[in-house]
Amino acid sequence: MNLGLHPHQDLVVLAVPLRLERGCIWGEVVNGRRRQTVPAAAGSHKTGPQRCTLLAVWLGTSVWPKRLQPGLNLIAAVDSTLLQLRLWTRSLVTSHHPTALPHKARDPVPDTTDSCSLHLNHPLRFLPGAQPSSRLTAAKLVPLLRRRGPLSRTAAANAPEEFCLRRLLIVPQPRPRHSPRQLSFHCHRNPAESSADLPPTTNPMPQPLSAKEASLFRSVIRAYEDKQYKRGLKSADLILKKVPKHGDTMAMKALIMNAQGKTDEAFALGKEALTVDMKSHICWHVYGLLYRANKNYEEAIKAYKFALRLEPESAQIQRDLAILQVQMRDYAGYIQSRTAMLQARPQLRQSWTALAIAHHLSGDLSAAENVLTTYEGTLKATPSRADYENSEAIMYKNTIIAEQGDYQRALDHLESAAKQNLDRLEYLELRAKYLLELGKKEEAIAAWEALVERNADRPAYFEGLEKAHAFSDSDKDARKQVYDTYAKKFPRSDAPRRLPLNFLTGDEFRAAAKEYLTLMFNKGVPSTFANLKHLYADSAKKEALEALAQEYIKSQSSATEAANGDRSKGEAAALYFLAQHYNYHLSRDLDQAHKYIDQAIEKVKDSVDFHMTKARIYKHQGDLKKASETMDQARLLDTKDRYINTKAAKYQLRNNEREQALKTVGLFTRADTVGGPLADLLDMQCVWFLTEDGEAAARLGDDALALKRFHTVHNIFDVWQEDQFDFHSFSLRKGQIRAYIDMVRWEDHLRDHPFYSKAALEAIQIYLKRADRPATNGANGAANGDDASERKKAAKKAKKEQQRLEREAAERAAKQDPNKGKASEEPKKKDDDPLGLKLLDAEPLSAAMRFVTPLLQFSPQNIEAQFAGFDVYLRRKKYILALRSLNAARALDESNAGVQERAHKFAEVIKPALESLPAKVQEVIKSEFKAPA
Repeated sequence: MNLGLHPHQDLVVLAVPLRLERGCIWGEVVNGRRRQTVPAAAGSHKTGPQRCTLLAVWLGTSVWPKRLQPGLNLIAAVDSTLLQLRLWTRSLVTSHHPTALPHKARDPVPDTTDSCSLHLNHPLRFLPGAQPSSRLTAAKLVPLLRRRGPLSRTAAANAPEEFCLRRLLIVPQPRPRHSPRQLSFHCHRNPAESSADLPPTTNPMPQPLSAKEASLFRSVIRAYEDKQYKRGLKSADLILKKVPKHGDTMAMKALIMNAQGKTDEAFALGKEALTVDMKSHICWHVYGLLYRANKNYEEAIKAYKFALRLEPESAQIQRDLAILQVQMRDYAGYIQSRTAMLQARPQLRQSWTALAIAHHLSGDLSAAENVLTTYEGTLKATPSRADYENSEAIMYKNTIIAEQGDYQRALDHLESAAKQNLDRLEYLELRAKYLLELGKKEEAIAAWEALVERNADRPAYFEGLEKAHAFSDSDKDARKQVYDTYAKKFPRSDAPRRLPLNFLTGDEFRAAAKEYLTLMFNKGVPSTFANLKHLYADSAKKEALEALAQEYIKSQSSATEAANGDRSKGEAAALYFLAQHYNYHLSRDLDQAHKYIDQAIEKVKDSVDFHMTKARIYKHQGDLKKASETMDQARLLDTKDRYINTKAAKYQLRNNEREQALKTVGLFTRADTVGGPLADLLDMQCVWFLTEDGEAAARLGDDALALKRFHTVHNIFDVWQEDQFDFHSFSLRKGQIRAYIDMVRWEDHLRDHPFYSKAALEAIQIYLKRADRPATNGANGAANGDDASERKKAAKKAKKEQQRLEREAAERAAKQDPNKGKASEEPKKKDDDPLGLKLLDAEPLSAAMRFVTPLLQFSPQNIEAQFAGFDVYLRRKKYILALRSLNAARALDESNAGVQERAHKFAEVIKPALESLPAKVQEVIKSEFKAPA
């Protein structure tokens, strides 16, 4: 049916007779001078012998030709409820949706006469900024369509928004039969498809694919997903040979090239694909994937959003965008994305849970609870008790209620859902916590007693029981009675005997401590001192413990051998306790420590723990060589113990024995790893070894290698940060919601970990040292003699290291069993700077900022981090930032010597430079800087 259209672009809903072909209903429309065939991917309705379909087309004018008026009357026969449903379900924004819909309207019965009914629930796209008003209903729309006579442009322009028809629907293109598994790509796109979201462009129309090339394109996608990159490139080249300007194929080829490590070429090809087909959602999606692979998440989000504007129905693009938003902690955008995904698939529990998580992470606990409550209201049947996902959802909702501070409602919810909760221990712990918070003393005591009965070795349960009893400081006897009861009931438990030592004093403490020490010494428990060293903050308890250990040794020395065995085990344990006592920093006497540890070793010569403590004593004396040798002797006593192996390697690194330490730790690495033990340690992300090795290299003057190690630690923390990507979707699939929330919160404070702080501070000190070196060579002072000699030595060392690695690789290849074949692992990316020589080329202060920024952001309570920030900012002449770090350090510990030293230095530097600074900077410095006395 030919429709004469005008060049102007307006939208109306038409009902025209169409033809059925290839499983879809098609209609012929003339747009301007060009005739095109478009699919009517909407629902159908019978009107007598003919079949009519709701079809949204581009109309060239708001003045309807008279020949179209008869067709408009046919829409009146369409069921108004279904029409209203269509207008609601196709909106991309949240509006006043119906709270409930009849089943038939919500899910129309498919028409078996043709396959057009498969498109009934396909969402239609609205123009941006032109979403129909929530007041637009079928009752208002159908009478308007019934009116006869042409609608003038003036009348259309002046009509209310709910009566304006030029802002309605765009018909989506039909889906391919074989949709890809991961990427939401359409293998065939109508060349005439246009998007109202994009401005007009002069780019040529994208070239369509024939059936053969479309099949090849699907194979390209499958090859990429299966990581068969060579096959994928071959198929892509075959397509581009026949259709050289097919943007989607160029984009997929770029994605495969990026996976092969050809980043620059991939980006160039991806940009070229966009120039060829700017309106392809595939090209924009791939462009976002390229940015994501290269960790440019801001640009990736922009590309995803553009792809989503072009293809708002794509679940994969929406999912990728949502994951990036939560990764970047853009919770407002994450809420929008999850809301859209919920509207697209409201039947999935994951959609509701994800939206609740989005509100929860953004801090809107009430909205998160409402989402979960709404989903519970949609359930027609109670989930089975074995439904783990339902159990986790219940406990997650309970956590949200508790975080709002409404413990009574949280307790009521917990009790009501107890039968559906599979985590019995969590139920008991939360119930005890809520009762304690609500002040229900008797019930709280009973709840905490039940937990103690369940596990009498957990100190937290005894702490909760004490709070439930509400003991005062003077109720020591009552508190002691509680612990004595459980000590008798559970004679093998440590907590009921040890915890009373925290609050007992005087003779009561001495009696309880004597009983505890005697029991532990007789058993020969080596961790006795570790259990009690927290008591050394009280000098009276510290002296009492020392005296009791001495008394025990004297009693054992004068006693005869018992009938049930040798008493030397108890005496050795007491000697070991005293050796640790005198080695501890609050009671240190290293000569006495040596005396007692030697006596303990005489009693038990093959004790690994005794030799380890002796090595620690040597370390505290400053004899690192002797400490390393002693720790290695302890390692030889048990060569299968990985912990002692690690300690021996660590002590060797402290003694700057880098090669020997690598051999030692290599005893527990994979022997067949390419690159030797160090490569395996890198694969295992062994942060402690890399940090200690970097510090050893710095002490030996190898700044390049030290920086290499510290940058590697930084990169490992980056990897841990990026590892969240997998869990954003995995946790939802598995229903592990509470663990996921804990993981996200842990990741938010990842870089305040001591391992990262230590490596970052060491790297900053190296950069500061290099920045302070006086330039003695070069016209611009960029190089000096020391650097030249260092580079020469480092290059020579790098050459030797490369030769050594090649020899080791050749030896491993010779030893490999030819019957086993080659390993199937992917080839690892070669490190083009194994010794860190390129890191020396960077400007020191700029390079130091890579460590300063995360330190100050995530470890503001670390005074050393504030010192490092001050030192770098002062040298960069960022005086306000330096002053901010100085004031932060002063707030942490004003009496610290480092604070006083840096305050004097700031005053010395700022005095001559103050007059040359801008007036506002001068004002801030004068108002905030407190001059040292």
